[in-house]
Amino acid sequence: MPDADKTSRSCAPQRDGAGAKAQPVAAATGPRADLREQRERRRRRNRTRAVLENASPFLISALLLALWQVIVPLAQVPQLILPTPLQIIAKIGKSYPLLLADTKVTLLEVLYGFIAAVAVGIPIALCVFYSRIFAKSIYPILVGLQTIPKVALAPLLVMWFGFGLVPKVVISFLIAFFPIVITTVVGLSGLDREMVYLVRSMGANEFQTFIKIRLPAALPSIFGGFKVAIALSVVGAVIGEYIAAESGLGYRQLTANIQFDSALNFAALIFIALCGVITFAAISGLERVFVRQP
Repeated sequence: MPDADKTSRSCAPQRDGAGAKAQPVAAATGPRADLREQRERRRRRNRTRAVLENASPFLISALLLALWQVIVPLAQVPQLILPTPLQIIAKIGKSYPLLLADTKVTLLEVLYGFIAAVAVGIPIALCVFYSRIFAKSIYPILVGLQTIPKVALAPLLVMWFGFGLVPKVVISFLIAFFPIVITTVVGLSGLDREMVYLVRSMGANEFQTFIKIRLPAALPSIFGGFKVAIALSVVGAVIGEYIAAESGLGYRQLTANIQFDSALNFAALIFIALCGVITFAAISGLERVFVRQP
């Protein structure tokens, strides 16, 4: 019996100890489960928010088109003034070979004008950045040229270069190159001088400083100028086609106006917008390749 009492006394604390240890384990398991559940809810919210953010432009566009389709017949607006989206889609389906040919012409004008703007704008920006005399002498000319309406230059360009591709490319170039110059100069000037002093103290020359420090720091600003310039290139090409052209989306709009074909006019307008969206997306893709995202 004494041995049995000792055995019972020795076992009782062990059972109590086991019970005391089991409670913290259960208590520790509860907060972990709650934390995992919170993280899962946060992930679901983030996924839902991302889906809504990506789908919101399409949803809003679909809603506006539906309202357009419903309100125009109810208000008895004539097709000559405002066609419905379905009528515009039908016109695109009927005239898409002609619209695609015009889109090719306009895109070539846009790309040639933008490439010329980059080829001229970047060297001018470097000269403005590195030469104070050049900056003071050329900046007033650039500002004065930018303030001149490009439509006012179009008749002169037509007289000089005819009705071909060149006048539209020149107008596209004149509109696009100024933002490239300004944003490039701003990007190069925005580098911290302490960083420049640091690399100079390590023995780097100006070319090495430009390649390793200045250019990478200025790339976000430069690509911002490219995005503005590509959109303005589309505007310049279409303006040139309004003045003098034998093909292109702007020319197609003029012929649609003469024929009182509003649906074709809106169809050409949609293709002009697509040209801007496609070229802007291409510049954004290049930006993701060359610019390091933070």
